[in-house]
Amino acid sequence: MLVQTSAAVLPFLGTEVEASYEASKVVILPIPYEATTTYRQGTENGPDALLEASQQVEFYDEELDREVCRDLGIYTHEPIADTRNGNAVSAEEMLKVTQETVSKLIADGKFAIALGGEHSITAGVVEAYRQAYPDEPFTVIQIDAHGDLRHEYEGSIHNHACVMRRIVDMGLPTVQIGIRAICKEEADLIKEKHLTVFRAREIAFSNDWIEQAVASIQTPRVFLTIDLDGIDPTLIPGVGTPEPGGLHWYAFTTFLRRVFETHQVIGCDVMELAPIVDSVVSQFTAAKLVYKLIGYQAIAQDW
Repeated sequence: MLVQTSAAVLPFLGTEVEASYEASKVVILPIPYEATTTYRQGTENGPDALLEASQQVEFYDEELDREVCRDLGIYTHEPIADTRNGNAVSAEEMLKVTQETVSKLIADGKFAIALGGEHSITAGVVEAYRQAYPDEPFTVIQIDAHGDLRHEYEGSIHNHACVMRRIVDMGLPTVQIGIRAICKEEADLIKEKHLTVFRAREIAFSNDWIEQAVASIQTPRVFLTIDLDGIDPTLIPGVGTPEPGGLHWYAFTTFLRRVFETHQVIGCDVMELAPIVDSVVSQFTAAKLVYKLIGYQAIAQDW
């Protein structure tokens, strides 16, 4: 079964502000799928951990000076492509149900935020938007420690290390932020295709990387895919493959807000949360990040 129908799924931020699907502008879509992680396991538990941690997030956003969740509906969808408890879901099945589910959310006018799960999920999410905007290309902005540009890895083109290669193959422009671990194949592809990459070591010593990155986006619409290992592991250690030297909270959220202010963000995903036993830091920070995405969209859309 690809769609889990469980009354136990926790609503994002809790029942106090839970809204019906019909009344919601925002839909949180948990996708607890894991099949190809190559270091730490546990990304299939990421959505549940994030939703549980979100129960502790303050409704009032001090940056935005409002309780965003009370001004617009937020609906938490039932999980799809669920590999927990040994459920077998192939990559092809995951991509199909993800694309179909996100396509329905787009058709219903919802702002969707997908929660992973491993990063390979993003190909299905992006494909739904590509089909929704066939004549209007959008830019995929990737926050990540890794290039994820391998053609295949460990025998699969649907490995989490290949997700951005699949998106490049779709013909969509990309902007990669925070990259600090790539193989030679990826480095060669970046040069060959002149891909736009803002490396973490360059960001660390730049005073204007945010405006440079925003200026590099060549389309009015963007999709944001956030692999949590793009953020420094001192802030979010619970990821599949942590890398030192990532983005810091205020610079990162400042960049995100500028993107929302200057472009139409059509959707987002937050991937690769792999909770650590006896620590809530990673999932709470991830939940706070999701609420920031909602808040920035609310401001941009005047909701």
